Amino acid sequence: MPDALDATPYDALLLLSFGGPEGPDDVVPFLENVTRGRGIPKERLKEVGQHYFLFGGVSPINDQNRALLDALRKDFAEHGLDLPVYWGNRNWAPYLTDTLREMVADGRRRILVLATSAYASYSGCRQYRENLADALGTLEAEGLELPRIDKLRHYFNHPGFVEPMIDGVLRSLADLPEDARAGAHIAFTTHSVPTAAADTSGPVEAHGEGGAYVEQHLDVAQLIADAVRERTGVDHPWRLVYQSRSGAPHIPWLEPDICDHLEEQHAAGVPAVVMAPIGFVSDHMEVLYDLDTEATGKAEELGLPVRRSATVGADPRFAAAVRELITERAAVERGQEVAPCALGALGASHDICPVGCCPSRTPRPAAAGADSPYA
Repeated sequence: MPDALDATPYDALLLLSFGGPEGPDDVVPFLENVTRGRGIPKERLKEVGQHYFLFGGVSPINDQNRALLDALRKDFAEHGLDLPVYWGNRNWAPYLTDTLREMVADGRRRILVLATSAYASYSGCRQYRENLADALGTLEAEGLELPRIDKLRHYFNHPGFVEPMIDGVLRSLADLPEDARAGAHIAFTTHSVPTAAADTSGPVEAHGEGGAYVEQHLDVAQLIADAVRERTGVDHPWRLVYQSRSGAPHIPWLEPDICDHLEEQHAAGVPAVVMAPIGFVSDHMEVLYDLDTEATGKAEELGLPVRRSATVGADPRFAAAVRELITERAAVERGQEVAPCALGALGASHDICPVGCCPSRTPRPAAAGADSPYA
């Protein structure tokens, strides 16, 4: 048996994710949850839902999360970390509030949260914290004893997140036609967000053009490109590009779009492109549709060979990284000196989101941060 690892003071881990439909009848109700408060007509939601209907109305994100749960529980058991793992979603079952209610009933009082988003941004961090505050407010109104909740730091540059992506890019390069391989371009992709949201991502001192969101992605892209060069001897050109824009046309969003970028590379005579979705933890709908369907279709139209590298998903190295993040944070909470594990130029991210970090347009309470009303 392995020596027991100490997670004290924490008594549970909550995997917090976006959620997704699991059948055709779920698609519109799911999208109503996602867009609640925006007044979008149901007919428009049916049009938006066509991406899901192409895949039988099923988003892969829930099965991806089930696989990650299994990987986490397996890793924890093998390494002597006695910490139960729960799962809650923002927009579909199992809903976050229901899961927190279950955790309270099970006697959990110090909860660590792992969000399925590795980078700083409003939608990838603070919005999850706002959802946590909403759920805690519901439990408080029900008269339940509230647990204390902390969120694991951003893990974009943890080796257990970066190394699987390096391997994915290497496999994709090796799968290209041999005559196109050496000249292949790498397009590192992530979710586009409004430029105003990007500019205010991360702590206040990181605000500026692109903010922490762009800076963190560029750091990871550089790490992967450097590793590919070291392991293959080829210095592949690369660029950070964006996908999955969903906002109003008059609002500026991060560019270039992946499909526009493929057209530019083809026009420049690039022989092949590897699309590396570094902004996503798993192969959910925005990877399957926006890259595997739409962008790959554009490449076929151009006659441009492309490959799409794998996301981290339930890779055992990622599960190990989560374990290390847990024991690291637990040691900090116990007042011990800790050397956090991080690659690249930016170092380890903050443990507690500071005031002014990734602000929302309309101020709302957010848990698990320096400005939390639920300390």
